[in-house]
Amino acid sequence: MKTIGFIGLGLIGGSIAKAIRKFHPDYHILAYARHKETLAAALNSGVIDGVLEKEDERYKICDYVFLCAPVEYNIEYLKYLKTVISDSCIITDAGSVKGPIHEAVEKLEMDHCFIGGHPMAGSERSGFSNSSDHLLENAYYILTPGGQVSLNKLTEFSELVDSLGAIPMVLTAEEHDFITAGVSHLPHIIASSLVNLISSLDNDAEYMKTIAAGGFRDITRIASSSPVMWQQICLENTKNISTVLDEYIRMLIQIRCSVDNKDADQLYQLFAASRDYRDSIDVTSCGLITKAYVLYLDIVDEAGGIATIATILAMDNISIKNIGIIHNREFEQGVLKIEFYEEDAMKRGAALLKKRNYIVYER
Repeated sequence: MKTIGFIGLGLIGGSIAKAIRKFHPDYHILAYARHKETLAAALNSGVIDGVLEKEDERYKICDYVFLCAPVEYNIEYLKYLKTVISDSCIITDAGSVKGPIHEAVEKLEMDHCFIGGHPMAGSERSGFSNSSDHLLENAYYILTPGGQVSLNKLTEFSELVDSLGAIPMVLTAEEHDFITAGVSHLPHIIASSLVNLISSLDNDAEYMKTIAAGGFRDITRIASSSPVMWQQICLENTKNISTVLDEYIRMLIQIRCSVDNKDADQLYQLFAASRDYRDSIDVTSCGLITKAYVLYLDIVDEAGGIATIATILAMDNISIKNIGIIHNREFEQGVLKIEFYEEDAMKRGAALLKKRNYIVYER
């Protein structure tokens, strides 16, 4: 039996704790969080076995301590943990940027007991109440071990991550921060800037907003994420984000030249190359940018049509996140869009509606 300590029980910390409880019910889980109601909810639901104080001698008995608070708080907690943890304890975190905490670990001479962690999973929702025991399922879980961590400790922690349904991947902190700058941080900046651009170009009647097509909504969905979190990520991973932004700006300038010069070959290559690379991306695993689970249906616009579909799904206990008629059907294959919270619900819903002879399109 292992004893696991948590500092922070938000969406990610709560989901890791719930996954440990699900797959290792005999493990003893202790936690500290700034909000007492969060601890009460975790304790009452059986996710944790006990509540820790900010400074608590029981950290001594922990085999693992997960730091799931904002980076600046995690670094502060490191200083205290250094004085109390056992020699065999591994400290890990769940931050989106690895550079700052690894720098702190090295200064504190704790790189023998620290393995950075970053589950590439998330949600537009936050907090313990929105955490789940399957958020990590099939998600890459990046591990960035300190320079003095033994192979045995790294292997043991990798096996724990694997046992939770995630896919461990070992990188250096530098590799992690550059990769995430490209595949996660830059897309959020692009989405937010694109939304702000359209907002500034729109007229008083907001015609752009009114007829925004499915493509625009899809590529800007992540702009709804927490502004505080993304502000901090930009401040923590500045160098890498600036580097990938430079490359992106250069590419945009090249595209503008191709458009201005009506260079048919270059424009074709732009769209053909992006299509081929996009289609080669594995869609079976989760990512930091949360996948939307959406179905499209062809239905006749008649009274009770949407209510009938909602009732069919509700009778099978399938929860709907959002449902509505699409008024701009550019690139869309169905007039009714149904969004679900989970992939399983989407698949069950699709099968159920197909049985009722609805024409269903999955994306």
